Amino acid sequence: MTKKGQAKNTKNKARHSKLMNQKKNKIRETKELHAKRIKAAFQKHKEQLK
Repeated sequence: MTKKGQAKNTKNKARHSKLMNQKKNKIRETKELHAKRIKAAFQKHKEQLK
């Protein structure tokens, strides 16, 4: 006999993948922001030395 209704775990898998993508995007954005801040600090330091 086949199951009636929705397939097993499809909602949970979709929600999990959505949350994991949000987490990965947040980590990626924080790394990019950190790199930009470091570059800006180096540029400011170089300008002060001139």
